[in-house]
Formats: sequence, C-alpha cells, structure tokens
Amino acid sequence: MNLAGPRFARSSWKVRPLRLGIEGRLVLLHLLVLSVLTLLLASIQVLSLRRTVQHDLGQRALAASRLVAQLPEVMRGAAVGRQDAKLNAFVNRLRAQVGADFIVVGNRDGVRLTHPRPDRLGLPMEGGDNDAPFAGREIVSVAQGSLGLSVRGKVPVLNAGGRIVGVVSTGYLMPRVHALAVQAVGSLVPWFVLALALGTLGAILVARTLKRAILNLEPQQIAALVRQQRAVLAALREGVLAVNADGVIVLANARASELLPRGSGRRVVDVWPELAFAASRTGMPSHNLELRLAHLPIFVNLEPLEGGGFVATLRDRAEVLALAEELTSVRGFVEVLRAQSHEYLNRLHTINGLLQLGRPDDARHLIHSEIENDATLRDLMHDLRTPRLVALLMGKRERAHELGVVFRVEAGSNLSARWNGVIDVLVTTIGNLTENAFEALRGRAGTVTVSIGEDPDGVQIEVVDDGPGVAPDVRARLFEHGASSKGEGRGYGLALVRTRVEALGGSIRHFRRESFTVFQVNLPLTAAGQTSVEGESA
Repeated sequence: MNLAGPRFARSSWKVRPLRLGIEGRLVLLHLLVLSVLTLLLASIQVLSLRRTVQHDLGQRALAASRLVAQLPEVMRGAAVGRQDAKLNAFVNRLRAQVGADFIVVGNRDGVRLTHPRPDRLGLPMEGGDNDAPFAGREIVSVAQGSLGLSVRGKVPVLNAGGRIVGVVSTGYLMPRVHALAVQAVGSLVPWFVLALALGTLGAILVARTLKRAILNLEPQQIAALVRQQRAVLAALREGVLAVNADGVIVLANARASELLPRGSGRRVVDVWPELAFAASRTGMPSHNLELRLAHLPIFVNLEPLEGGGFVATLRDRAEVLALAEELTSVRGFVEVLRAQSHEYLNRLHTINGLLQLGRPDDARHLIHSEIENDATLRDLMHDLRTPRLVALLMGKRERAHELGVVFRVEAGSNLSARWNGVIDVLVTTIGNLTENAFEALRGRAGTVTVSIGEDPDGVQIEVVDDGPGVAPDVRARLFEHGASSKGEGRGYGLALVRTRVEALGGSIRHFRRESFTVFQVNLPLTAAGQTSVEGESA
C-alpha cells in the first residue's frame, strides 16, 4: 500500500486556526482580566501580610528580649563576659519555649555568649545593629546574621548598678515571615476560586445575553452585514431614510442626502414635517404616498420599526412617471404587435381555409375587403404627419377588432410634423385614453372614436366611447394616483397623462356628451416648441 499518495500527503493536512466566537472571546477575556486582578490582589495581600507579620514578630522578639535581659542568669553572664555552657543551654530552652529562631546574648564587646549553634559561640555578633542597644535604646531591625536575614528585637542588658554590660537579640528568620504571609494568603484561595467561578458564570450569561441581543451574529458577520448594507444603500437609486423612536434621522443614503441636505442627525419634523405627520398618522406600512418636499413631489413608502421609528424610501415623482411612461409606451406597442400578429394570423388561416375549400372568389373578396379597410384607415389618417402616432392608431384598430369593439378615427383628423418633438406625450396620452375606453366597454359591443385636430392655438384630442361612463365614487378623484374601480395596483395611467399634459401647459378633462364618455386633451402650440417641421410637405 502506498501511503505517500495524494490522499495521505502531508500538504493535504491543513491546521485551521481555532476561531472563538464572541461568547468564547468574552469568557476568555473575562478570565484573563479576573486572573490578572487576582494575582495583583494576591501580591498586594502578600506584601501587606508580610509587613504585618514582620511587625508582629518584631514586637514578639522585642518582648522576648526584654524578658531575657531581666533574668539574673543572663545579667550575671553578660557581666562576666565569658562563655558559659549552662547559660547557653538555659537561653536555648527559653528560645524553644517562645518559638524564636534564635536568642543571642552578647557581652559588652558584642561577642556571642549564647547561640543556637555551638560553633558560633565566641564569635562577634553580625548585622551591625548593636550601636543602639549599647547606647541604651531598644530596637527592632531586619538584618543579615549568621543564620540569614531575620527580624530581630534587641534590648540592652543592665547590671545591678544600671550599667550596660551586654545585649540580648531575639530573632525570627525572614523565610518564616514569608511562610506565615503565604499561609495567610492560602486561606483566601478558596474565596478567590469562588469569585473566579462566579465571575466566569456571569461572563457566560452576559455573553449569551449579548449574543441574543445581536441576533446570534458574530462580530465578523455584523461587520460583513454593515459593509453589504452600505454597498446596497449606495447602489439604490431610491432615497432611504431611517428614523429612530425619538424622531431623529439616523441613516440617509446618498440619494436621500441629495433630497434632504443636512438631514442626518436632525429631527425629521424639522427637516420634513409632512413625512413626520404621515408616519405618525398611519402607524402601518404605507406605499406610494405622494408628499411634497420643498415643492418637489415625492413618492414615499413607509415601513414602521419595532420599538418605534420607521424606514422611508423616497422616489422623485418625475423619475417614476418617466419610467411609467416608458413602460406604458412599450406595453402599448407590445399590445399592438400582439394584436396585429393575432389578427393577421386569423386572416391568413381564413384565406388558407377558403382556398382549400375551393372557394378562391371568397378568399379574393376577403383580401380586397382587408385592403379596402386599411386604405380607408390610411385615408382617414392621411393628414397625421407623426408616424409613431399613426402606427399606434393602426395597432389600436387591430386591438379593437380582437376585443369586438368598433374603432374609428374621426374624418378630418390632422396633426403636423411639428408635434414629433412631443410624440412621447401624444402616444402616452392617446394610448392610455383608448385603452381605458376599451376597458370601459368591458368586452361588449361598442364604439371608440379618436379625433385629433390642430389649429393655430394648438391641438385638441378627443377619445369618445359609448360605455357606461366613470364610476361615481371615482369621478371626483379620477386623475389622482391610484384612483380606479379596477382593483389594487391600477389607476396610474390617467395620473401620468395629466402630469405630462400639464407639464406642457395643457389640460385634460372628461365629461358626458349625451350617452358618450368624452376625454378631451388640449395642448397649446407652445408645447410643440421649435421642432422642425420637416415632413409637412411629404
């Protein structure tokens, strides 16, 4: 078996670095901080206890030295100033009783008369701290002796006449001081461990609460979402505003900042009172509200937020209407092409069937009839010098034929080529009005008539149908956005037409003429602008 193959190759084993989540990192950070604080506090406690123990042992040593210095045996031995085995044994028994590490008695020359170690007898006392006792003062000092660093209490030895004849030094070695301090701290270790355990449990609870508050997301995920949000907001052509529960604008993308300069960080009621009122009034998601901002019409969608506040998307109505016009125009031409395709296909099938039945005369008659109808329509539209409008009307004729509606262009209709400059408005207007007329008939037999007339003052367009007319509940707001009796998502065509017509200085109205519904549009001659009149002689 070949274990050196790619499946077992060393390079295929990749050690992935351990990545702790926010919960693990918070707990680890807490443990680290708590451990450092525990060590710091323990060190401070050790130093404090060391000072306390050193002071207490110093006082004990001083008290023991006073007692020993007043013993007759010690006073006689110090006065004699020579080594005495009985005196050394007596003092060492006292040392054992008081628990000291050493009790040294020295003569007036500072030579040891007693010592725990016999080999040190007769040698000078070490530490350099005998000046004060020989001067008659009691002291507590820390000095380096023959047994090591120690805390010692020194008292002068006086004879019966009050003369200083020696010195008593009782001491405790510093390792004992350290051991006592550590022992005292050791008694606190269980409490430190308990605090560490409780702190860890608290850190876990805080970390889990925090993670739930941030929807169980990790910091790197939140950072990625923020970057994505910024990119999305920057890419949107709609303005986006986020307002908190206090009514302060907390977020505005680039487009919203163009519409609302210096809006971020300010109260929405100060920047845009109408928006603040609309948000407080509805309290529910709202769509396509038409508000005004500095006399600029804006479409607004409102989405309330949990806990207060809302998000608003802003669209310039002019941009929306331009897009709607483009879509309406495209849809109209698609309908025209579909209707023409459908009708021509039906006629071709009919002609083919007649030929297969051996009835060429009937097929010829049908062909001539269609040619005559087309010629009649072309004759009626001879004076319309706008090709796109002519194409629309021919398509509408096919659409009407498909719906079982009679479509007519009023004889004498005329329009010069100067109006090609606003042909988009004319196509949108006539296309919407004729389509509304078709829908008004609701599939029943009826007639829709279009008349277009130009005079020195401008152009007048009428679209007339013999349908039931506009519903009474819609009539008063017919040209407003969303006004329709046809259900949700309708009622924007006539609003679009009115906006475009009024933008050119024109007007639109509707009324009943006997049993007919009439939509009348008037455009002034100035609407045509300085458009070239090429084609008028064509």
